[in-house]
Amino acid sequence: MKKFFYLLTLLLFVSTSLYSQEIIKIVSYNILNYPNNSFFRNPKFELIMDEIQPDIVVVQEISSQSGADQFQSDVLGSKFKAATFIESPDDERALFYRDSLIEFLSHTPISTTLRDINEFKLVHKFTLDTVLIYGVHLKASSGSDNEQRRLDEVTELRNVTDELTSNSYFIVMGDFNIYNSWEPAYQKLLDQTTPGYFLDPINRSGGWHNNSAFEDIHTQSTRTDNFGDGGATGGLDDRFDQILISASIKNTGGIDYVTGSYYAFGNDGNHFNQSINEGTNSAVSTDVADALHDVSDHLPVVASFDFGEPVYVKGENLQANEFRLMQNFPNPFNPSTNIVYSLPSQSIVSIKVYDLLGREIQSLVNGKKSAGNYKVEWNAQNVASGIYFYSIEAVPVTGGEIFRETKKMILVR
Repeated sequence: MKKFFYLLTLLLFVSTSLYSQEIIKIVSYNILNYPNNSFFRNPKFELIMDEIQPDIVVVQEISSQSGADQFQSDVLGSKFKAATFIESPDDERALFYRDSLIEFLSHTPISTTLRDINEFKLVHKFTLDTVLIYGVHLKASSGSDNEQRRLDEVTELRNVTDELTSNSYFIVMGDFNIYNSWEPAYQKLLDQTTPGYFLDPINRSGGWHNNSAFEDIHTQSTRTDNFGDGGATGGLDDRFDQILISASIKNTGGIDYVTGSYYAFGNDGNHFNQSINEGTNSAVSTDVADALHDVSDHLPVVASFDFGEPVYVKGENLQANEFRLMQNFPNPFNPSTNIVYSLPSQSIVSIKVYDLLGREIQSLVNGKKSAGNYKVEWNAQNVASGIYFYSIEAVPVTGGEIFRETKKMILVR
């Protein structure tokens, strides 16, 4: 009996990532010439990510596929997967996502006069909402020539977003290297004369560079001295790192920006022109402040997004593009849980629940269903606590490959 409860407790711990979650926390972070000196930096990056607890991470200045693999395995761990990595001129951008919540669909580079802009297409596994995330690292340094290069880069991005449908959800994040809100590149991103424009969720216009009025949103530099691994010095005095959102995300309904959730992690508003770990940092612990100082010359930028309710819709009014069986929610559960599945075409559907020994416990669905997204509830009121499996078999009416999939769920009294 003790062994059973030990095993159940362990399984519950492992399964916490399977809870339904619609608030998604996204982080943008310039990780400075990664994986240089990664043996020293990885534990510190891990500490930072453990504090933030992100669901999606977009990084800049990652140099290779092996670097992306290392950041995923040694910093983020097994709960995260990496989007397809694509080499590009100069350094690269990479995206990592919590696999229990997010499904990666595609990665498309957008060519510019310098670095590619990376379009990552993702879908939330429970709500089925799709979001496009654009990772950028624009031309660095001040001066009119560099401002023009940044404008040229974001013009290529706007050429893409202006072609998106009006109900598309899209976000751009990264190291913009923009010094003020009147710079042409920033104005191009926010230009509302064409439909693919972005909004600044905190609406903090002005001259960000070396201006104490914006000390609470500065992200570069975390250091005042050269640290031996490159990067800028001089203390916090620039808002280079940002997250901008589409109007469809700002508006209510669908994917929504969580008001007040945007912040520069580790910036307590008291380190203008100082190192992030100088004296006391009221935003993070001493260990975290030291880690932020040691691993990069940038601070991470964080924002949260509400993806709304899980799919409850029955019938054809939401388009289903492929067969899917979602993880049940909540999980673990008592006594009821919900199972969502998608059919791209009319099919004969069977969904059954089995115990650990493979014995059928209950049939939840058995019959013909039109294309669409469906939710079915299992009430386990009269079933003992334990581990169960639910399995779908969908046979397309017009012919084609039979879809079969099985997932695990845990009932806890």
